[in-house]
Amino acid sequence: MTAAAGSSEGPNSNNDKTRKRKILVFSILAVIVAAVIVSSLFYFEYRKTHVTTDDAFVDGRVYLVASKIPGTVKALHVTDNQMVKKGDTLVEIDPADYEVRVLETQANLEVGKNQLIELQAALDSARAGLEAQESMLRKAEIDFQRADSLVKEDLVTKEFFDQKKTALEVAQAQLKSARELVRKTEASLGTQRALIRQARSTLQGAELNQSYTKILAPADGYVTKRNVEAGNRVQTGQPLLAVVSLAPGDVWITANYKETDLTRVKPGQKVRIRVDTYPGKVLHGRVESIMAGTGAVFSLFPPENATGNYVKVVQRIPVKIVLDESNNPAPILRIGMSVEPTILIDR
Repeated sequence: MTAAAGSSEGPNSNNDKTRKRKILVFSILAVIVAAVIVSSLFYFEYRKTHVTTDDAFVDGRVYLVASKIPGTVKALHVTDNQMVKKGDTLVEIDPADYEVRVLETQANLEVGKNQLIELQAALDSARAGLEAQESMLRKAEIDFQRADSLVKEDLVTKEFFDQKKTALEVAQAQLKSARELVRKTEASLGTQRALIRQARSTLQGAELNQSYTKILAPADGYVTKRNVEAGNRVQTGQPLLAVVSLAPGDVWITANYKETDLTRVKPGQKVRIRVDTYPGKVLHGRVESIMAGTGAVFSLFPPENATGNYVKVVQRIPVKIVLDESNNPAPILRIGMSVEPTILIDR
């Protein structure tokens, strides 16, 4: 009896254990499925209000400094990564040739001014001579008219009449010559004034080139990409170095978001920014603008979808994010740093 009772309890106990294990497994699976569903719901809900990308970097104002004139570098006043202020002298080009040019143009201008004074005096003299000739002509005309009347009445000789006629013709010729002299002198004076203006312009250009021998910092910032040394021969437009401004207003984030993520993104929305260089630190900003085209459109070789086999690819559109200066100590960012911005979408 005892053996029979023990044998009858064995299978029931095993069945209970199996059933309990199945219930436990199904319960765990149910919890896992529920957790996945809840997590998915939370994730999709999060994605509706948070747009994130890791294709983003710190951008900013980079001032490329180039020479405006050719010459030999006389002195270099900065080193790599040096902080400079706007107006500081960065590079100095040997000014000797340009100083000589300024002196030459100044001398030419002075010579031109002296010639202008002489021409003005000559014009004044020519105009005075013209007035005298006009008076002489008027007198010669009166004398001729009187002689003409008298000769008709036989009160004077024919020789006297001929003398007055000749005097009139001479006065007319001298008046014509005086007028021509005035005209030529006025023309010469006008030409000289034009030459003076040209000389002044040349002098201004020479002085401007002389000022270019000192290359100044275009803004506050840090010297980078310096590729010039004292003694180097540089040409017009040749890049010498760059000045990078890290002031808060001159640094921003360029984030390349997928076009499918920008449906509800608009300027003014808040952004949380994580920087790879500073783990755990969160910066704050806002969307300032969205680029007018995709990055591919403005690349060196934009896509030609009308030719060849077309494969649809999700495009990325650059978004400019400015930092909230009140919450972001500066400068802590450097151009090119990798960041991960998250745009907080308004509901």
